[in-house]
Amino acid sequence: MVFWEGYVSDEVMGTFAPIVVYWLYAGFYQLLPPMDNYRLHTRKEEDEKNLVPLGAVVKGVLLQQLVQATVAQLLFLITSKVTASGNVVQPSIPVQIVQIIIAMLVMDTWQYFVHRYMHQNKFLYRHIHSQHHRLVVPYAIGALYNHPLEGLLLDTFGGALSFLVAGMTARTAVIFFCFAVVKTVDDHCGLWLPGNIFHLFFQNNTAYHDIHHQLQGTKFNYSQPFFPIWDKLLGTYMPYRLVKRPEGGFEARLMKD
Repeated sequence: MVFWEGYVSDEVMGTFAPIVVYWLYAGFYQLLPPMDNYRLHTRKEEDEKNLVPLGAVVKGVLLQQLVQATVAQLLFLITSKVTASGNVVQPSIPVQIVQIIIAMLVMDTWQYFVHRYMHQNKFLYRHIHSQHHRLVVPYAIGALYNHPLEGLLLDTFGGALSFLVAGMTARTAVIFFCFAVVKTVDDHCGLWLPGNIFHLFFQNNTAYHDIHHQLQGTKFNYSQPFFPIWDKLLGTYMPYRLVKRPEGGFEARLMKD
C-alpha cells in the first residue's frame, strides 16, 4: 500500500515523481540562506568560474527531464506486468531492497564507464560532456545540466538499464528513481552540511564529486551517483581532505596536493 494508490498509477508516479522531487530538493538548496560557513566554494568563485547562467541551466534540465519522462512512459508501457485482474503482483520488501541494490550497482557501472569514456574521447568531451563541466562550481539545480545526448545516454538509458536488469516493478522504480535523483542533487549541492546523511553513509558524496568538477580533478572520481567502487578498482580514485578556509566554509583538496 502506497500513498498514491487509488489516485494515480505506479507508472505515472514513476514518470513524474522523480521530476517533482528534483525541483523540490534542488529548490530547497537554492532557497537556503548563503550558508558561507558550509560552502565548498565561495560565492565569488561560483560567479567567476561558472560559464553558464542559471536560466540556461534550468532550460537544459527541463529538456533532459522531458526526454526522461518520454522514455519512462515507453519503458513502463513495454514492461507492464498487469495480471488478468488488473493488478500488479508486488514483490516482498526484502526482494524490493535487493532489486534496488542491484539497480544501484548497475547504474554505477553504466555511468562510470560511459562517463569516463566521455572524458577520454576528446571529441565527445569537447562537443558533449564539457557542457556539464561549464559548472566548475556545482550547485543543486545544475545536477542534471547536461548536453541532451549525454542526458539520454548517461542518465536516461542508465536508469532504464538499471530498472530492467533489477527486474523491479513500476512501484519499486518510484522509490529507486526518486532516491537516485535526491542523491544526484545532493552530490552537486556544493555544501558540506553537518549531519547530512549522504555524507555519513556514502564515500561518493558532495566533496567527492566536487573534486571531479575541479580542473585538476577531471580525470578522477568518475563514479556516480552511489559508490566509488569502479574508481577504486580501476585507479581513478582520488581521495580528498576538507580544509577549513579562513574566511569561512570548506575546500575539498586533492590528497596529492
